[in-house]
Amino acid sequence: MRDIGVDVHVPDGEWDGNENCPFYGSLRLRGQIIKGVVSSKGMQDAVIVERETTRYMKKFERYEKRTRRYPAHLPSCIGEIAAGDSVRIMECRPLSKTVKFCVIEKEGSE
Repeated sequence: MRDIGVDVHVPDGEWDGNENCPFYGSLRLRGQIIKGVVSSKGMQDAVIVERETTRYMKKFERYEKRTRRYPAHLPSCIGEIAAGDSVRIMECRPLSKTVKFCVIEKEGSE
């Protein structure tokens, strides 16, 4: 087990030997840490994480909701994640055309 440089809970799942794991493989993490909710798990070894923010619109004097979706790699050692679970993701090198984040911690379900 490797120290990833961030204070997270140690995953208790089994590692399948994939090198794209920050805890047991050689994937290095850097950059921003984002909290979000898993919206779908349709890809193989990846999930879609949504983060909702509010933005003030000066013209209408109201707030609007904006949603940003992040495709993120899901290491096998994290365990089972379902839609609706709250997770933390962290930036890494590009793993595919769209996946540039990796799940580092499962926080629970909402």
